Amino acid sequence: MFPDWLRYPPYSTLFILALALAISLVTTMLNRKFINREQAAVWQREINEWNAARNLAKRTGDKKLLAQVKKQEKRIFQIQSKMSSQQMKTSLITFIPLIIIWQILMGFFQDIAVAHLPGIPLPFFYWYLICSFFVGTSLSRIFGVGMGMGLGTSPSRTR
Repeated sequence: MFPDWLRYPPYSTLFILALALAISLVTTMLNRKFINREQAAVWQREINEWNAARNLAKRTGDKKLLAQVKKQEKRIFQIQSKMSSQQMKTSLITFIPLIIIWQILMGFFQDIAVAHLPGIPLPFFYWYLICSFFVGTSLSRIFGVGMGMGLGTSPSRTR
């Protein structure tokens, strides 16, 4: 399926970096399409305020504040559920294709060192994780889509 020379550095190193870039770019674009970032930022702010109030109530033992926090708990859980369902849209679209791609590439590269950090040979799995993390983080910042739930960037900071 792939040419044999692609198994060995520097070709494998660059190929996997490009693959991580492509997959992260597609995922980031899908997050931008399916997640209402303005609404998500409002929800995230509300959740953060609730968490701060809950922590304060626990820390100080303020029963009145704890009762207020407990009253809002159901609404906060509903908001978290809405945020999760938005993220699930992207996950549902990308899950099966990524599993197929992953299986093909794991079979192709097997236990071959596809990259070398100083003194450390890295097999496909570890090199892809490193590339995916750094590329995903960079693209999320560039495109204004936060990490995690595809959220976290306030609307005023988006480009």
